[in-house]
Amino acid sequence: MKKNPVKAALKAGKPQVGTWLSFGNVFATRLMARVGFPWLTVDIEHSPIDWSEAGLLFGAIADAGCVPLARVPRGDHDHIKRVLDAGAHGIVVPMVNTVEQAKEAIAAAKYPPTGNRSVGGALHALNFDATAGDYYKHANDEILVILQTESPEGVENAEAIYSLPGVDAIFVGPNDLTFQMRGPDGIDPTPDELEAMLQRVLAAGKKVGTPVGLHVQTPEQVQKRVAEGWQFIAIASELKMMMNSAQQIVSALDLKSGAADLARY
Repeated sequence: MKKNPVKAALKAGKPQVGTWLSFGNVFATRLMARVGFPWLTVDIEHSPIDWSEAGLLFGAIADAGCVPLARVPRGDHDHIKRVLDAGAHGIVVPMVNTVEQAKEAIAAAKYPPTGNRSVGGALHALNFDATAGDYYKHANDEILVILQTESPEGVENAEAIYSLPGVDAIFVGPNDLTFQMRGPDGIDPTPDELEAMLQRVLAAGKKVGTPVGLHVQTPEQVQKRVAEGWQFIAIASELKMMMNSAQQIVSALDLKSGAADLARY
C-alpha cells in the first residue's frame, strides 16, 4: 500500500504547499495534478461538485502521483465516510470550534477501534494501489486529518483541539475567520486584529507540536508564512489562477477600454 507523503512530511516538520480545486473538471484536474504540487484539495464545501465527480477527481489526482484531499461540507460521519470511500487520501474539515466537534471528525476518519468509520467501498484501496485488506489494515496510519480553525471560539479552544490524538494538521481560512470576528456592528476586524488571531493559532500549534497552515494568494505570502513556521499552506485555487492570468492579459492589452490594437497580435 502506498504511503501518504504529505502526512509524513508534515510529521517531519516540512512545509507542504498545495492548492484548492473548485471546477470539478477532470481535464483541468489531471493537468493540475502534474504541475508539481504535492497535494490538491477538492473543495466540496463551497463548489458545486457532486459525489460522483469527486470520486473521478480523487482518482485523477492519485493516478498522477499527487495526494488527493477533500474539504467536506461539515465534519459529520456521512460526509467524511463518503469522500474517504471515494478515494480521498485525507480530509479538511471546516468550522471545527470545539473539542467535541474535533473528536467526531477524527473518529469518522478512523476505523475501529480508534474510530467509528464503517467498512466498505473499493475506490479507496484502488487509489492507494492496495488490496482492500491492506487498506483496512493501514488506512488509519495514512489518512490525513486536517481540521479548520475559522472562529474566535476555535482559537480559544485551539490547544485542546490541536493536542487531540489523530489531528495531523490545522488549517485557517482567513476569510471565514475575518467574518466570524465581526462585531455586532458588522465591521470587519482590522488587519492587525486578524494577524494577532492568526499568530495565536501559530503559537498554539507550536506549543503542542501540531502543524498549522492557512490559505494565501501569492508566492511571496507563502514564503513569508513558511518562514514564520506555518506548514500546510494553500495558495489560491485553479479558478483563481485562471482568472488572475486572464485579467493580466486583458489589462496588458487594455481590452476593457477598447483601446487595444488587436491587429498587431
